[in-house]
Amino acid sequence: MVYHNLASLCLRIGFGGMMITHGWDKCKRMLEGNMSFADPLGIGEETTLILAVISEFICPILIVLGLKTRLASVLPAMTMLVAAFVVHGSDPWAKKEFALLYLCGFIGLFLLGSGKYSMDFRLRRV
Repeated sequence: MVYHNLASLCLRIGFGGMMITHGWDKCKRMLEGNMSFADPLGIGEETTLILAVISEFICPILIVLGLKTRLASVLPAMTMLVAAFVVHGSDPWAKKEFALLYLCGFIGLFLLGSGKYSMDFRLRRV
């Protein structure tokens, strides 16, 4: 596993960084006070928006930094499951594919962990 740490870093920056761009729009919406949002699970628009901001903005920031990567990858993975099978459940494959690709990335990060090039590694050494 010579490249394990480098692979983890690439996945963290790639998937985490790209997910931040999706979460940023939701974060801005929430900060502006616009709490209207889709509610595919029936838990309320505000609650769904808050969970979306946490899973698509806050958790990916932690992932990019390599801080609690395994824990931080769980919420985005769950969000992508909902996106693929609930929000786009009746849509054609092409609509599900994007969410499933992200899901695979976050599952990979959960399994790999943060690696040597991460805040977790630095904090363990202190």
